[in-house]
Amino acid sequence: MDLNTVVTVVDARRRETWQPGDAWLGGGTYLFSEPQPHLRRLVDLSRTGWDALDLRDDGSLEIAATCTIAQLYRFGRTLQAQAAPLFAQCCRAFLASFKIWNMATVGGNLCNGLPAGPMISLTAALDGECLLQAQDGSRRRVKVTDFITGAGRKDLGPGELLRSVTLPGRALGCRTAFRQASLYGLGRSGALVIGALDPVDGSMALTITASTVRPFRLWFPLPPRAAELRDAIEAAVDDDDWFDDIHGLPEWRRHMGFRLAEEIRRELTRGDAR
Repeated sequence: MDLNTVVTVVDARRRETWQPGDAWLGGGTYLFSEPQPHLRRLVDLSRTGWDALDLRDDGSLEIAATCTIAQLYRFGRTLQAQAAPLFAQCCRAFLASFKIWNMATVGGNLCNGLPAGPMISLTAALDGECLLQAQDGSRRRVKVTDFITGAGRKDLGPGELLRSVTLPGRALGCRTAFRQASLYGLGRSGALVIGALDPVDGSMALTITASTVRPFRLWFPLPPRAAELRDAIEAAVDDDDWFDDIHGLPEWRRHMGFRLAEEIRRELTRGDAR
């Protein structure tokens, strides 16, 4: 779609004073998908030269905001880590064409803040931390679960940039389980739940997304019993936190959230029905 209110596109490598009507341009798959009458200028990130993926000596993984879904998918297929299958599972949750995969970015998916954003699901489930950079060059870090504050809402100040997301090596070493549900065969995720079992201390994390307005990551020092898991979800997720749109009523999303969470608990505890 043509954005006929945009009058200029500037290179993000240049120092420009942030103005009302500015927007960061990564892959542009959202920006150019619908009218953006409030925009006047795009700040293009495509020539920043950031490494898409950086697997560090300590085992952690830094994913640049400009990393495309295609790049992340290919990387996940070669990653030697227990959690590697989760990369492909979340990439496929886009249900998008190869053209979108080659343009859409991890950072764009997070900054849209949509409940069904599968990069939110992936990075929240693996205890990801966002690196944010302000216009004055100062930086701060915030957990993905705190970065997304609601449906379409995120913890970003005017002109602040999501530079990257870092996944700790400890999380990449976890055994994971993935469940997704939609009202339609090729529809947007109505519920997406991910479990992660830490082989070091036996702790378990369960992350609920798509069915809720923001990601909820629950941590247990040991895998919970069925009743304990249900109680923890009920305590963490309020009635108003279950999302409501054309892709699913809150009651259905709540039901699927509990159902998929229990399936994951059973898978990660090898069918123990405690």
